[in-house]
Amino acid sequence: MKQVPQISVAEAAALVKEGDTIFGGGFGMTGNPIHLLHALAETKTKDLTFIANNTGEPNLGGGRLLLNGQLKKMIGSFFTSNPDAVKAAQNGTIEYELLPQGTLAEAIRAGGAGIGGFYTPTSAGTLIAKDRETKMIDGVEQVFIKGIRANVAFIRAWKADTAGNLTYRMTEQNFNRAMATAADLVIAEAEEIVPVGSIEPEHVHTPGCYVDYLVQAHVTVEELGISASVGTSKKTDAARNNMAARAFAELKKNEVVNLGIGIPTLVADFIKPEDGIILHTENGMLGVGPSPEDGGGAMDYPVNAGKIPVTALPGSSYFDSADSFAMIRGGHVDVAIMGGLQVDEKANLANWAVPGKPLLGVGGAMDLAACAKKLIIVMTHANNDGSAKIVPSCTLPLTAFNVVDLIITELAVFNYNNGQLTLIELMPGATLEEVRAKTTAKFEENLKV
Repeated sequence: MKQVPQISVAEAAALVKEGDTIFGGGFGMTGNPIHLLHALAETKTKDLTFIANNTGEPNLGGGRLLLNGQLKKMIGSFFTSNPDAVKAAQNGTIEYELLPQGTLAEAIRAGGAGIGGFYTPTSAGTLIAKDRETKMIDGVEQVFIKGIRANVAFIRAWKADTAGNLTYRMTEQNFNRAMATAADLVIAEAEEIVPVGSIEPEHVHTPGCYVDYLVQAHVTVEELGISASVGTSKKTDAARNNMAARAFAELKKNEVVNLGIGIPTLVADFIKPEDGIILHTENGMLGVGPSPEDGGGAMDYPVNAGKIPVTALPGSSYFDSADSFAMIRGGHVDVAIMGGLQVDEKANLANWAVPGKPLLGVGGAMDLAACAKKLIIVMTHANNDGSAKIVPSCTLPLTAFNVVDLIITELAVFNYNNGQLTLIELMPGATLEEVRAKTTAKFEENLKV
């Protein structure tokens, strides 16, 4: 059995050359190779292309490389959480490319598998697909995405053996597994390095043949920033709870359900074990339970796609981001509940970008909107300025076409009866006159008596 060299973080950083393309594993700051990235930030190596789900928090991980001016380009799915990344992109001081989260994960997996590229329905007809090749496959428009490889991959494992076999902790598989397969040089930092044979073969997530160097690095709460702290409190009030409760009423036993950030996260508070509803989170977990009662953070618990610590129910499973989005695109997620910025008469959804505002990330929304069996949009009925969100035709950048099944606001519930936007319920305290006044889209009325 081969022995993989163990080196220091400084020696690892020295292996990165000017102009290299590098992978940075992790989701948020979970499973993030923080020590390798910070060691690279101590060097003068620049003109780097950094590929990761996001750049990390300000001055942490890839965010530190960005502040140092070491990056010429960033490729990822969600830069919005880092104001420095948004500012740099909008000022034109750095090149950037946005890819839907599942598309990014699959492109890296394709690169690691020696596959030139693939077609996906995700992002078809949107700004993300601009200038890309498209093809109709079985009546569905699909977008061609080239496989992605890097010169160097910085990844984070929980345990490694001296042969380079890796295991990941809870939801820390995320992008690390695919990235380990798709770089010319793979350097893994690990919490613990054990003798060969100490990891049972069935517990190996990344075989040692992919790994070139190991670095032992103990991660601390301080190094991980806010992602390792206690979960963010949910914003709630009577109207939001009413919307969440109404969305919950749509769910059936044994359904696999994905909850978006914002109001949809409140739906989880209504789910009891006896309901038999299986929550999915796109960063790699099936069987998501409630927030930990002890207030623990990501050092002790898995995190969901909102980077909030959660618990694992009996029968839960962990997997990487590529497998997670294969579940979504493959039709194995029954219901997606997400927020919206606009929904129109043709069931089109816009929920990822507002021109001129500092929003620079699509995340997993396009995959879920295009591929979940049922899509429920939960949102406020109007914007803060009173303008309508349920409109004749979306004016904001589209997330997906003809995908919305149900709209729930604090005022009303709409479905698409035979393709026609239809008002089917008034929410508590709402009046028909108010709904009509705050909705610019044409709709039929089929209210329950």
